Amino acid sequence: MSVLASHHSPDGRTSFFVLHDRTATWGIPGEPQLIALHLTRDTPARTFTADFVRLPLVSMAQSWLIKRGCPTDAIGLPEGTGSRPADETTVALERRLIGDGDNFAVLFSYTEDDGPKPEITGVLLRALDELAPYPYRVLLEEVDIDTWTHTLREGGFETFEAADAWLEDRDTPLPAPPALRASVARTPGAPARPPAPVTGPNPGRSR
Repeated sequence: MSVLASHHSPDGRTSFFVLHDRTATWGIPGEPQLIALHLTRDTPARTFTADFVRLPLVSMAQSWLIKRGCPTDAIGLPEGTGSRPADETTVALERRLIGDGDNFAVLFSYTEDDGPKPEITGVLLRALDELAPYPYRVLLEEVDIDTWTHTLREGGFETFEAADAWLEDRDTPLPAPPALRASVARTPGAPARPPAPVTGPNPGRSR
């Protein structure tokens, strides 16, 4: 495991980690490679409990940890760790995932890291609000391993079948309805709803 980010409470009783499982690339194809880990220590009893989940994106791991008490500004990746957002669209989407992760459940994800293309992670989400427009969302992260930057894009679909078909082919641009574009363009300083986790774990899926 590589530690991408961590935070420890002043009393030493609680620790939060975003970890990268470097062995995942040789495991189940497409399996999420990130782990969010929450440790709670009972100092007098000299025991600890550990709660963790595998998630496909750093922002999802951060959201999960923040919901469990980690300060929002304490679990960012240090400079020089991981890849950097390539543009403002990516920054806005990641900020929204960190703050609004409780709006969606992860149906599945798939990380490709063994081909000539950049590392690509596709995630299919479902809105927990059954009346939400475009309830199925696709997130696509592409990491340029030469520049160590990444882009994150979001698309909206009315049905699971349409979202799944796009993930299988990826031969057209991600459809972004006006409501999604407005959400992405939200002012960076605007307050978000209380952060909560994106559900997991996420099974790897062979394509």
